[in-house]
Amino acid sequence: MKKLRSLVALLLVSYCWTVAAFATDFSVRDFGAKGDGRTLDTVAVNAAISAAAHAGGGTVDFPAGDYLCHSIRLESNITIRLGSGATLIAANPPAAGEPGGYDAAEPNDWNQFQDFGHSHWRNSLIWGENLENVSVIGPGRIFGRGLSRGNGRISLPVGVFPPSEPGAQLPDVLAADGKFEYAPRPDLKPGPFGYPNARDTLPDGVGNKSIALRRCRNVTLRDFTILHGGHFGILATGVDNLTIDSLVIDTNRDGLDVDACSNVRISNCSVNSPWDDGICLKASHGLGEAKAVENVTITNCFVSGYDEGTLLDGTRQRKGMRRGGPIGRIKLGTEAGGGFRNIAISNCVFEYCRGLALEQVDGGVLEDVAITNITMRDVVNSPLFIRLGARLRRPATSEPGAVRRILVSNLVAYNVSPDHGILIAGLAGRSIQDVVLSNVQIHYAGGGTAAQAAREVPELEKVYPDPYDFGVIPSWGLFARHVKNLQLRGVELRTITPDARPAIFLEDVAGLRVHDATLLPDGEMSVVTGRITR
Repeated sequence: MKKLRSLVALLLVSYCWTVAAFATDFSVRDFGAKGDGRTLDTVAVNAAISAAAHAGGGTVDFPAGDYLCHSIRLESNITIRLGSGATLIAANPPAAGEPGGYDAAEPNDWNQFQDFGHSHWRNSLIWGENLENVSVIGPGRIFGRGLSRGNGRISLPVGVFPPSEPGAQLPDVLAADGKFEYAPRPDLKPGPFGYPNARDTLPDGVGNKSIALRRCRNVTLRDFTILHGGHFGILATGVDNLTIDSLVIDTNRDGLDVDACSNVRISNCSVNSPWDDGICLKASHGLGEAKAVENVTITNCFVSGYDEGTLLDGTRQRKGMRRGGPIGRIKLGTEAGGGFRNIAISNCVFEYCRGLALEQVDGGVLEDVAITNITMRDVVNSPLFIRLGARLRRPATSEPGAVRRILVSNLVAYNVSPDHGILIAGLAGRSIQDVVLSNVQIHYAGGGTAAQAAREVPELEKVYPDPYDFGVIPSWGLFARHVKNLQLRGVELRTITPDARPAIFLEDVAGLRVHDATLLPDGEMSVVTGRITR
């Protein structure tokens, strides 16, 4: 009987491969996938991809069903199509110490310069490296149910709120016995920046990304949904010619991370990420080189920080709490050693999240950035944060980089936190250069005090850059320090309620030009204060 079953199985495989030799569409069902949400379909899915690759390329179809999988390995010239009603579900990892699960994270000699998540790609639900002509298309869904968010074996489920005490890393993970804990790792030898470290280093078999791509070309990701995506919904590193279009991502950490990529088009995407960044450009040292992210357009996108899952179900809830408020923003940084060049951001909407952040703290450049047609509501910190710092987290770097040629135009925002205002902070002796703010209208909540107006703001040149860490700023509308050639054209700043601080504070600002600026807290003209160099 066993021999008969083996013969039948062999004949089935032979039949599949014979059909595959003449096919361009490959259904995972034909290779044994059940799609019942209980059976592990990893082997069948990878067999379908392998058959398509051996045929010279093709489309691997997921018909309607729930496909439970560990690591799916992409190949060149392959399209993964998640059909209507199809959900690809990240399976739980095996118990600690047991074999199997997701592919092991590959070795990386450069993992001391960024966290574990940025340094590895194979420990993912879908991954590919050194590929070309690859697509993942919808309209189906990826559900990262069994993925870690980067600091434990598995994340808390969608809709389960973690502790909300100040300083908590949220949402956190539970060990098998229900306790929040992290295993000691005496084998790890952290470098000068604290990486690798035991808190975020995951064991073999645990996955932490929905899609991870490394050194690929001609990649398209279009028309699907990601729910609960892990540390990264999508991590693309060193990818050239990348199109990301019409995705909906509702997740428990970063939505889209585009790292050291070139020729990138991100369009028509909605990303809800209350616990981390929504759409984020980075230039880490994960590839072992200082490679810029350049020639990027981000257009017609929406970012938010609602409770996870409530963008997809349409309720858009705001019950979860965290230090500093929800994140969910568009950001350049923090990993930035390779630099940023030629970035255009247009026609984007922010709601209930942090504002737009441009951060260069690792010795590279951030230059030639054009931002236009942006609307914001209920922003919980600085609507625009431009930062040049000196964390210098890359090899052989002792000098800060440069931030220059930034144009922001046609930005309107309502009910913005007044704690930080527009915050532009360079370094003494290393100014941010050539910033233009044009046709900007911001309505802040107001409520600042005279005591806050007298506060000294620390430089914080070597720390992680975020407006929250600067504390409440002594001006409600704009704070600029160590800036050269700042232009304000048609800038209107208002407060909804009275604020005792001045609208603008300037220090070490050279070459200031102001055209048609209106500063109206509660209907009265404000005061410009600080030290200005002409």
